[in-house]
Amino acid sequence: MEQSFDRFNAALLYCNQCRKPMPVRERLLLVLPDGELYDYRCEGCNSSVGTKTERGGLKQKIMKGSFGG
Repeated sequence: MEQSFDRFNAALLYCNQCRKPMPVRERLLLVLPDGELYDYRCEGCNSSVGTKTERGGLKQKIMKGSFGG
């Protein structure tokens, strides 16, 4: 089966501080040997609401030629 998307990003996540789903910002925390660790922060109160690890991050980006954001 062909992959239909390149990368998944959350737009809304539940925030315990705001007590409702809120828009989030994705922030790069660490570049790891096997990928990159991202933190999702609530746009309302700036608290951390989740994380994700993207495997093969830097190598994959360089191979695709997409530099920067």
